[in-house]
Amino acid sequence: MPLDLSTIPDQFSHIFDQVQTTISNHRKNHVALYKLHKQASSVTTTGRNEQSVKLVGEKAFVEHFLFMMARAMAVKKGVSQADRVIRFGGSYAKFISDKAAEGEEEAIVSRFISRVLKWLLGAFQAKDKNVRFRALQLVSELIAHLGEIDEDAYALLRQGLFDRLKDKEPSVRALGVVALSKLVGSADPEESDEEDRLTLQTLLDCLSKDPAVEVRRSALVNTPLTRDTLHAIMDRAKDVDTLTRRLVYTRVLAEKLSHPKQLTIAQREQVVKEGLGDREPAVRLAAGKLITRWLDIFQAEQEDKLPWTGDDAGVMHGLVRLLRAFDPVGPGVDVAADALSAVFSTRPSVIDAIVFEDDYWEQLTAESAILARAFIQHCTDNKLTAALETAKLPVVTAVAFYTQRSHNKLLECAQAVDILPAHEDGDDDDDPKETELLQQETVLGELLRIAVTLDYGDELGRRKMFMVVREMIGQEVLPEPLVERCMDVLHELTPNERDLIIMVVELVVALRDDDEGDALEGLEPENDVSRSDMSRSQREPSMRKQKSRDEMTPEEAAHADSVDMRCLLICTTMLQRVEGALNEHTMLEGILADLVVPSVRRKEPVIRERGLACLALSCLLAKGLALNSFQLFLNQVQGSSTELRGKVLQALFDLLITYDSEFLARTADAAQQLVDFLLSTFEAETSDENQAIICVGLSKLLLSGVLPDGTDVLIALLIAYVNPSTHDNQGLRQCLSYFFPIYAYSSSYNQSRMRSTFTTVFDMVAQMYQDRGEDEVMITPYQLALQIIDWADPQKCADK
Repeated sequence: MPLDLSTIPDQFSHIFDQVQTTISNHRKNHVALYKLHKQASSVTTTGRNEQSVKLVGEKAFVEHFLFMMARAMAVKKGVSQADRVIRFGGSYAKFISDKAAEGEEEAIVSRFISRVLKWLLGAFQAKDKNVRFRALQLVSELIAHLGEIDEDAYALLRQGLFDRLKDKEPSVRALGVVALSKLVGSADPEESDEEDRLTLQTLLDCLSKDPAVEVRRSALVNTPLTRDTLHAIMDRAKDVDTLTRRLVYTRVLAEKLSHPKQLTIAQREQVVKEGLGDREPAVRLAAGKLITRWLDIFQAEQEDKLPWTGDDAGVMHGLVRLLRAFDPVGPGVDVAADALSAVFSTRPSVIDAIVFEDDYWEQLTAESAILARAFIQHCTDNKLTAALETAKLPVVTAVAFYTQRSHNKLLECAQAVDILPAHEDGDDDDDPKETELLQQETVLGELLRIAVTLDYGDELGRRKMFMVVREMIGQEVLPEPLVERCMDVLHELTPNERDLIIMVVELVVALRDDDEGDALEGLEPENDVSRSDMSRSQREPSMRKQKSRDEMTPEEAAHADSVDMRCLLICTTMLQRVEGALNEHTMLEGILADLVVPSVRRKEPVIRERGLACLALSCLLAKGLALNSFQLFLNQVQGSSTELRGKVLQALFDLLITYDSEFLARTADAAQQLVDFLLSTFEAETSDENQAIICVGLSKLLLSGVLPDGTDVLIALLIAYVNPSTHDNQGLRQCLSYFFPIYAYSSSYNQSRMRSTFTTVFDMVAQMYQDRGEDEVMITPYQLALQIIDWADPQKCADK
């Protein structure tokens, strides 16, 4: 019996009454609606010419389907009943598409999808935002099951979605992103056509430029993860919205990447730096879980066997393979260690599985050394004493022998590299000798870091470690980054600052001695400075007079410069760890007179820069030296190189903050001249890094309240905060974003000063906004005014 078309409304009502209550009955109603659809399709009439057929039943079915959809589309966002109806409409399209794939009534399905799609395209232009939202919601459900549609329909759909990305409602734009992303799919960009690439670029623009966070979030989750989109997606790890940053790790990298090696080493390091360094705990936790998931992937792999065994060797093998995913022999050493620390914090059970057997230390690599150091550091910082005892760490004497052996290997590698012939193409990056040298440098650096954390209750082990490290620091072949590591160990082993200074001065004297004998000849073990005996503490070494540079051959002069650079580095690392006044350590006067001051007077920028750094640290320990040297630092600001100017500016602000009463509180005129000089330097500076240095220094002076009148400085910082020329200077912008609220809310006096600058700043910013270029990014004067009003709000002041 043919279907009575007058019963269609009642049957539709019955089905849609059910589907809006729960999604659990949708499958059953798909079957019922499809049965009704087939029955209605069989009802036809003959056309006028008696050869054409009118699909009256199918037409009635589609009209009632659209009528039910229209009733749901007028309902505002968030109503669950309407959401279920829209979801049912999309899932029904999938159901009948699956039936068509099985060979059932393919033409009926095609006509149904085309009719619904055409109707929805008209709803895109509706005035009611709810209709536009629901239309896009239904399209996003339908679009994955469109199958083959004609080019004209596809072009209209694509253009309609492009138009909705400009909708004034963020919720509509967000759904437009979802629908458009399903048109792109995950095809290889090299195999896609120009239209697909344009669509993908449009999605990336929404991802990075849309002001609404829900649109950026929708683009983040739905944009296909490919080689070309990965960079833009990972940039959302810097988004201002916390949830968006967290989704980068939980919904994108964790779900769409099958293996961490799909990322470059730089991108893996970016996950660690930005994810684990995020200010929000939820983001840090998400990044930690992602890295722990990487550990599971590496642990499941059986690529090779590492040179140690044990019951829990599988976990340690996975940790080492995780470290190999970074750059464990370059700048990525600390990044790799941070990744391990995140694993230890996220999954504490990993700590219990770590045991260092004797064979572990016999065959140290860069990765295994980093693993040992990161484990010890994590347990020490979190006071996990039981874990340290269970891990079977070697005694101090053994660590000293391992350190000495690593140093010897480093010397052998350095000698091997020095005698190698140069490559014809000049590329030594893949040289196995170079790689081995970097490996040994990393191993030695990690052993020195471990040495700082050890318990030196064992006197024999302490003396052995001291002798080893003291000998190492005097070797010219020792890489400069390891000099600081050695000084950390010596600072830990010496009982007081005086003994440390005596040891360093004697070392410098020995290195600069004109004799060709061993540079450490005068540092016998029996004269161990770490014992701090009275006879040695009273002895103050003096510098021997060297040959003048005019008397030296070019080879001797080059060697002398190399020695002076090493001595300045040793003195700098030592002064960074000394806190006592300089007059308490008279033995440093010879170093200053014979090494530091002559280096400052040298014309070579590298030597002069290192000499100025050493002099600045000495000034922080001696007020008289600071007063005498301050003008020298001021003179160095003018005409020096960009890098040297940055070092000098840092020294200047350190001196101003340390001795503010001497430089800023004596006379108002002198203080104003100094402030004017700093402001003129700030305005004339072209380097972003140096601009940020001056900005940080001025902010500290304002916040500490040492400036007699900081109005001019505050105006300059406010202008710099909105100036288009500083838009890309993230260091400066981040400093000021933190400084202004802290400064204003800390005291009512500061808020009063902020209010006094308002008219001046507003006029200057208004003129700057009017004169800005077309491509320059700048906030409006109105936005700045609202921000200053908020900063000057007395209700937010700490001392109301």
